[in-house]
Amino acid sequence: MEPVTFAIIGLGSRGKNCYGREILRIPERARVTAIADTDPERLSLMGDEHQVPQAMRFHSAEELFSQEKLADAAIICTQDRQHVPHAILALEKGYDVLLEKPISPDLDQLRELLHVAEKTGRKVVVCHVLRYTPFFRLFKDTIDSGLLGRIISIEATENVIYWHQAHSFVRGNWRRGDETSPMILAKCCHDLDYLVWLSGQRCRRVTSFGSLSYFKAENAPEGAAKRCLDGCKAKESCPYDCEKIYLTNDATGVLKGKTGWPCDTLTETVDEKHIRAALETGPYGRCVFFCDNDVVDHQMVDMEMEDGATLSLNMCAFTAKGGRTIRVMGTLGDMIGDMSDNIVRIRPFGKPEEVVDVRTLSDNIKGHGGGDRGILGSFVSLLEGKDPDPSVTTLETSVESHLIALAAEESRKNGGMPVEISGLRQ
Repeated sequence: MEPVTFAIIGLGSRGKNCYGREILRIPERARVTAIADTDPERLSLMGDEHQVPQAMRFHSAEELFSQEKLADAAIICTQDRQHVPHAILALEKGYDVLLEKPISPDLDQLRELLHVAEKTGRKVVVCHVLRYTPFFRLFKDTIDSGLLGRIISIEATENVIYWHQAHSFVRGNWRRGDETSPMILAKCCHDLDYLVWLSGQRCRRVTSFGSLSYFKAENAPEGAAKRCLDGCKAKESCPYDCEKIYLTNDATGVLKGKTGWPCDTLTETVDEKHIRAALETGPYGRCVFFCDNDVVDHQMVDMEMEDGATLSLNMCAFTAKGGRTIRVMGTLGDMIGDMSDNIVRIRPFGKPEEVVDVRTLSDNIKGHGGGDRGILGSFVSLLEGKDPDPSVTTLETSVESHLIALAAEESRKNGGMPVEISGLRQ
């Protein structure tokens, strides 16, 4: 069987360093034949890495899609509000699509993409990668086995971690909802998706509370500078100092030569010289209290499902450790897990507790807990004509989490007013 071929559109952290690298792992099954990005350096580096001919390196999605079909499938990794226009171009050209989340913050765009996907008959899989992790598969398998009885409630927490909030949602690309998406969609459609998946139900109504509480000028410490490297007098005691996040070990203050994410979003050449240059003039060197951010730094979402089960999600920037924590409560037992330490406790009522170390279930727990590799492999299998992974995140399935996120944002802006999901389903 010939390898599945891919065109990758958007060569940032997800396109180049995630899916591109995963494709390199399986050359007998997949290869990249065309790429597109507005950044010439990214285009050159990834083109060389994948041996993509110069004629197959394009400077925009539109330029790539103006050509005859160049691959079996397109991986869309552009910015949030570009996802649907680029996916539609791909579908109408005959590509199947692996679409980075979120699909779109616009309800009309969600409906339009559903219509085009149905009209063209092409496959669209959304990158809700947590479904493909050994951690959440264990939760799903246990729930589906009936061991916990009927699911009554699920509590989940998205521990954003303080420096990730500063990197992505204060200084970075997702700092403004009007340019990208509300944070509950940009960061947590992952979480809303796995909650729906685990519950096995659609959502009936949503309430939500949250705000931007801390990362604004009124909370700047005395002596803070507009940029961390411009003689900031609060630098020593500030955990959000850009040198601490990108250049040093937080515990020791010693340079450690960080590589990979998040430093690879600052510069294609990840070393101290290039990182420091990016911090001196670029957005990631700004003081977190003097940015133009407007997305929340904490938000809670409560959901009532169609069978009466209740789900809750707490997203918070102010955590020392990242990762997801979850507790599922059923009529015959409960189970809890912390994705950061890969430990799950299964506790059927009146029976011994079972403690599972997820690392014993798989040798792949890197990259969203193994989800990045899992979804790419599953998508390749789908295009090879194999039976689809039961976790596969189709477009129709993924829209549910987006409706919840949009309802949550409406509720939050209106003081926690309940929002009926049925009004968004048309």
